[in-house]
Amino acid sequence: MPDTWGLAGGDAIAPGLTAVKAVGGGTVYEAWLAFDERLYAPVIAKIVRPRQVASGRSELEREVEMLRRVNHPGIARLFAYDDEGERPYLVLENVDGPSLSSLISSHGYVPLHQLLPLGLELCSALHYLRQEGICHLDLKPSNVIMGAPAKLIDFSIARDAKDAADLTEPLGSDEYMAPEQCAPGERGTVGHASDMWAFGATMFRAAAGYRAYDREPRWAQLTEEPYALPDFVPSALGDLLYACLSNDPADRPLADEAARALEPLLERLPQARLSGFKISL
Repeated sequence: MPDTWGLAGGDAIAPGLTAVKAVGGGTVYEAWLAFDERLYAPVIAKIVRPRQVASGRSELEREVEMLRRVNHPGIARLFAYDDEGERPYLVLENVDGPSLSSLISSHGYVPLHQLLPLGLELCSALHYLRQEGICHLDLKPSNVIMGAPAKLIDFSIARDAKDAADLTEPLGSDEYMAPEQCAPGERGTVGHASDMWAFGATMFRAAAGYRAYDREPRWAQLTEEPYALPDFVPSALGDLLYACLSNDPADRPLADEAARALEPLLERLPQARLSGFKISL
């Protein structure tokens, strides 16, 4: 039996919050595009699933704590929440754009003129999170919304850096987990460098149109080398992504270092020009 509240478009999620259409979700939450009467704007409502209410409140509370601490143009904003009601939920900013995963699924690799700005925007958000002492721990294409700028979503497993370093069990999404997230302690300490590994895996998939590692066996990143990037990916970009995918967290660049590596690549792209007429000053 599906673990869902059985909502349909037009149903009330909560007073002043009306469901419009389902937009996905995960094990703990179902997600809806909704209309918020107070904001008089479309929003995203993340609702804890019925069977998850007992255990899911703590996850919701942790996500609220993380989102209340952050304020950055590259991170979707929290507007409201109810962690005490029968149907606990979050109200989040609705970003106008597809997820990076759906973009790749529909069109394949992301062209450089779109990929490089995306990389800079993600580096900006990750640099900020490092300054705030927060590890996202679940950066992946489905958690990147291609707005202007691109925005990072889903802080449901985010941790303070200290709490991340204390992890003893695997945490994250298999294909985008740094080696130390797959085997905490054994393969290193989980931390900000883990988010940079996920950045590398996410950008690799966007640059190539395919994943850096096979989906099977589970956690191939523990035993395999990443695939080769296509020839059309600039070697300097490839060097950066492979550095991000280093097994040793200490060998991965910081977010601001990655941004500085991306900037000259963006500057070297051909500039758009008007054609058919000339403007004289």
